[in-house]
Amino acid sequence: MAVNEKIQGILDTLPKKPGCYLMKDKDGTIIYIGKAINLWNRVHSYFQERGDHVPRIRQMIARIDFIDWIVVESELEALILEMNLIKKHRPQYNVQLKDDKNYPYIKIEFQKPFPKIYITRQMHRDGSRYFGPYTSVWAVHQTLDLLRKIFPYISCDRDITGHDLRACLYYDIKLCSGPCIGAISQKEYYAMIEDMGNFLEGKTAKIVDRLQKEMEEASDQLRFEKAAMIRDQIQAISRVVEKQKIVSSEQMDSDVISLARAENEACIQMFFIRGGKLIGQEYFIMKGTEDVKDAEVLTEFIKQYYNEATSVPDQMLLPQELEETRIIRQWLKQKQGRGCVEIKVPKSGDGKDLVNMATENAIETLRALKTQWENDTNKQSETLAELQEALSMDVPPNRIECYDISNTQGSLSVGSMVVFEQGTPSKQMYRRFNIKTVEGPNDFDSMTEVLTRRLKRWQAAQEKNQEAGGKPDVSFALLPDLIIMDGGKGQLGRAVEVLTEFGLRDRIAVVGLAKREEEIFVPGKADPVVLPRHSQALYLVQRIRDEAHRFAITAHRNRRTKEGLASQLEKIPGIGPVKRKALLKKFGTIENIAKAEKAELMLVNGISEINAEAIRDYFG
Repeated sequence: MAVNEKIQGILDTLPKKPGCYLMKDKDGTIIYIGKAINLWNRVHSYFQERGDHVPRIRQMIARIDFIDWIVVESELEALILEMNLIKKHRPQYNVQLKDDKNYPYIKIEFQKPFPKIYITRQMHRDGSRYFGPYTSVWAVHQTLDLLRKIFPYISCDRDITGHDLRACLYYDIKLCSGPCIGAISQKEYYAMIEDMGNFLEGKTAKIVDRLQKEMEEASDQLRFEKAAMIRDQIQAISRVVEKQKIVSSEQMDSDVISLARAENEACIQMFFIRGGKLIGQEYFIMKGTEDVKDAEVLTEFIKQYYNEATSVPDQMLLPQELEETRIIRQWLKQKQGRGCVEIKVPKSGDGKDLVNMATENAIETLRALKTQWENDTNKQSETLAELQEALSMDVPPNRIECYDISNTQGSLSVGSMVVFEQGTPSKQMYRRFNIKTVEGPNDFDSMTEVLTRRLKRWQAAQEKNQEAGGKPDVSFALLPDLIIMDGGKGQLGRAVEVLTEFGLRDRIAVVGLAKREEEIFVPGKADPVVLPRHSQALYLVQRIRDEAHRFAITAHRNRRTKEGLASQLEKIPGIGPVKRKALLKKFGTIENIAKAEKAELMLVNGISEINAEAIRDYFG
């Protein structure tokens, strides 16, 4: 691989020590962060002549303009530093949890005499205990609503003295234990909140045993009201426990993690097993997973999730082995504090069944999320209206087209066109364009060619409509309400030029979507449009952009494959372009051609007996 002098100079100075490396583009933006035991070996591997780089990595390498590195003392330090740097910079080419927000936690202020309970997105070293993370605030509220019926904790801002004359309404409806009026002592209240913390961790048996003894003692002391209250608490806990499914004969605390894939996203499903019982589950969506192996997706999730998680179980069950199992286990043991973390890939038994169940749930979650969006016409309409307002459009963008370019070091460039109608993909209208007029890595000129060819197809479709019986390509017959260019001001400028050339500048809205900060550039405006981070409109344009990127990479990969097949056939005497095309049309792959018998080859139009023998001789 040809490496420019600037990059080569950096490569020559890399240390052979553990650390992290930061890949930057020409704007100084960090686009990828990685770690290595040996920085020299790892970074050099990106720039060696090799054919096993996936398209995502090849695209990243083409954008590298500078490389920083940070040396550390050990592989473990490199792992921890990498996680923190990725969290801080969120590089484009790293696999990441889809939402960049902090997930919600339940916080219990155990450092205070009367601990209070909150929902928070930030963890601090303040003596509090944190439980989570959860995927939604709604899930946290549901959990707290249940807990408050079992452990009636205070939710007001009163200074608790125990001498108030009157309690609040929550005490009357049994959602507060009334420490303000002395109905429960500071010691008893603290013990109740400790039980609540243990309950959240799935440790219910010890709680019930202790409460059973306290109930009997209260009854023996003729404190029947106290005994009845404890009885109700035990019954409430038992009802919850009864709903928890016994899924394992082992009594170990385990997290079960599996995944499902769809397009450029992955769904991670987690089951939380405590004492052999399934006490809860969560799912998380990972982005940037295209061309990334399942094991790497799982690795990145584990690092990002447990970097924020409040507890680490004794056992983790996975669907496959991880390359970094040893160092991840070392890190988790350190984080856990007890040093007893096992990472297993079960081959049979309860563990295998749990992993399979998690996988099935991940598949169903992805399917449900897709169906939910596609069927929710109200949500789609609201999203399109939001986008219309943000872009100051006259009408909602009911048909949106997005364009992207994919190539390998400027060769075999392919442009993609994806179409979304009413907020959902119309895959039958997707089209690809093999770039014909541009040499080398020039995305701007390639975009100009793609848009020009697309609008010429529209013109041709209008002419066909005028003809009797004319059947224009439906993909090109309609104009979009909105065009999204994958890129910033440069790509947007080219799109405006093409639209102006065809007299469509005032008819079609066009924007550029920059990946760096997800900024939307609009013609004639110096400042970009920045949609709210969690808005449905932003989610939609991101999804459309990601789909155009995925389709471009897929089309580019297919072109490379076909070119590779054709180049092999070129080496066979007597097999020219026409015969190569006929062979590929008939057999589809080079492997099928290689396996074909002489008689099968001769059935292909134009393939003589001499040609068939030459093919058989070439493939042995």
